[in-house]
Amino acid sequence: MKRALHPLPVCLPAVLLLSQICSGIKWLALSQTPASMPINRTHHCKGLQGLVSAQVQLCRSNLELMQTVIQAAREVQKTCQKTFGDMRWNCSSIENAPHFPPDLERGTREAAFVYALAAATISHTIARACTTGDLRYCSCGPVPGQAPEPGHRWGGCADNLHYGLVVGTKFADAPMKTKKSRSQANKLMHLHNSEVGRQALRDALELKCKCHGVSGSCSIRTCWKGLQDLKNIAMDLKIKYLSATKVVHRPMGTRKQLVPKDLDIRPVRENEMVYLQSSPDFCSRSEKQGSFGTQGRQCNKTSSGSDSCDLMCCGRGYNPYVETLVEKCHCKYHWCCYVTCKRCERTVERYICK
Repeated sequence: MKRALHPLPVCLPAVLLLSQICSGIKWLALSQTPASMPINRTHHCKGLQGLVSAQVQLCRSNLELMQTVIQAAREVQKTCQKTFGDMRWNCSSIENAPHFPPDLERGTREAAFVYALAAATISHTIARACTTGDLRYCSCGPVPGQAPEPGHRWGGCADNLHYGLVVGTKFADAPMKTKKSRSQANKLMHLHNSEVGRQALRDALELKCKCHGVSGSCSIRTCWKGLQDLKNIAMDLKIKYLSATKVVHRPMGTRKQLVPKDLDIRPVRENEMVYLQSSPDFCSRSEKQGSFGTQGRQCNKTSSGSDSCDLMCCGRGYNPYVETLVEKCHCKYHWCCYVTCKRCERTVERYICK
């Protein structure tokens, strides 16, 4: 995500926000763009929420791209909430874009994850859009230079990861490239974690093949390089979130850099997340800290993980309730060619935190 970019408008003073930098993920507000809203004129770009000047210019020069970017914003929100649905912090604050609570405005571990996921998702979505033909200015990814294995041949339509990374980087990193960003530490943190997300995307490129041959013998395989599903990439980033390193902005040589707060820890690697400020435990509601609390959240009584009632409810206890589910049952296949089912009810016991 690198180019000469237009400056980001100066942030308005915000009493509740602890950050000194305009948020680089305000573009996630595009997830709220109505499906009926057309983006087929350059003046439409200025009406889109959360964009800085450089992103507006990119929109104007490539209107076709914006539907893919909007799709990416929706995927970030959906994937983040699904990935953390079993934890106290469940990414619900992402819905507030472009005006985020402190959990995503400060240099927290949670912000680190969202920046990494956003960077990976926009490039992933663009790369896939090239493959499906949704973007006219790109096509399938290049054929690998190395010879295929015996019994294999290159074919199919590879995900165009290179194009996705170039364009996705240019769009997503634009807010952090402006000279008017006032916190160098936050800027460096966000740029680092965005690159962590893109590295996870590169690591998610794998060999995919389709069999050919008489009677399914698979005597020859047509193969291409394709990306894993976004949910798998998000789970990889969640592991990096759990093992993220706390850093400080400290002079190193001729300039300041992000280094581990504990000096006895080895330097941070390029594929490891970093954060500047510790997070609350997210047990209780606190607008100042950006915590929604876990009261009323559903928990799993039989689990021993993060979704267990003990951990999710922070020792406050939980209340049971009964839910009636209506499901299809006793399904029968009829020749040819339809299925009939009955509707059955069953009750299940659920638990919510006090």
